[in-house]
Amino acid sequence: MAKDVPAGVALADKVAFLGAVESHARERPGSVVALETHLSWVFLTERFAYKLKKPVRHPLGDLRSLEARRRNCLVEVRLNRRLAPDVYLGLRALTSTEGGGLRLGGAGPVVDWLVVMRRLPEELMLDRALQSGGPERRDLDRLALRLARFYQGLAPEPIAPERRRSWYLREIELSWKQLSRTEFALDPMRIERVAGRLGEFLRAWPELLTERHQAGRIVEGHGDLRPEHVCLEREPVIIDCLEFSRVLRLVDPADELAFLALECAVLGQPAAGVRLQRSYEALTGDRPPDRLVAWYAGCRALLRARLLAVHSLEPAPRSPEAWLARAEHYLDTALGYTDELA
Repeated sequence: MAKDVPAGVALADKVAFLGAVESHARERPGSVVALETHLSWVFLTERFAYKLKKPVRHPLGDLRSLEARRRNCLVEVRLNRRLAPDVYLGLRALTSTEGGGLRLGGAGPVVDWLVVMRRLPEELMLDRALQSGGPERRDLDRLALRLARFYQGLAPEPIAPERRRSWYLREIELSWKQLSRTEFALDPMRIERVAGRLGEFLRAWPELLTERHQAGRIVEGHGDLRPEHVCLEREPVIIDCLEFSRVLRLVDPADELAFLALECAVLGQPAAGVRLQRSYEALTGDRPPDRLVAWYAGCRALLRARLLAVHSLEPAPRSPEAWLARAEHYLDTALGYTDELA
């Protein structure tokens, strides 16, 4: 096994190497597509996806050391195999050569680690299907069944409802403050209306969350259940859970389903989200109050608006106008959900 050494190779050099076709000699791909995310670089060949973690520190983790990135990769594979067992193939070392070059899976010192995945067919991703006017009802029902089996197979998490309520109130307050920053130029009255309604609802109806806790509904779920993470193969698979934060994975399935339904609505297919929720409810018998589901969706929409606004501050080539337009759209959506809380 290759011996770990302090990573002395620049991230730009790793990205350039992994983005080159000749670096993947074992597979011999016709092309490599490199995609940058907030915390990673992803390299797509015809058959595989290779994820390289950025050596950065963020509020929920520190990936600056080689060992920290290795551990993070292991956790990502372990957690995502719950919902995509044949997609997450394992880890592969990026190693250095005697001549100072790089090799994928070589015998030299390890300079970084990559998560290796089977590449999923883009035409079967849920976001693509939603944008094309689909998906079929049978696909949504299969997805609901996959999620029902997943959540029902998880042990309830013994987290105090008071702690959960405090966490939600802090997040709502943080979103309010962040979105009100003058550089975003977002409507302060609308932000206050959304955040104020969400906070007031939770203070007025604390028993709604308490009842979900008492029923054992809080589990270690996915944490980021969005259409772009769902592939509608015959046995649906869900990828890219929030491996870096267990706190964000401790969720009520009704919250995650509300988030997925919200994202379906944002992509112009609200009926698909409703179908998923109703199919899941019929399979599990779990029918949370409509007001609680609307509140969950409103909280998610407010959070998405906050994250998109913050993304607008990142350097080029990101476009601030595009990110802020999306943030405004999520604020409008959140406002619609808060209208259902009365």
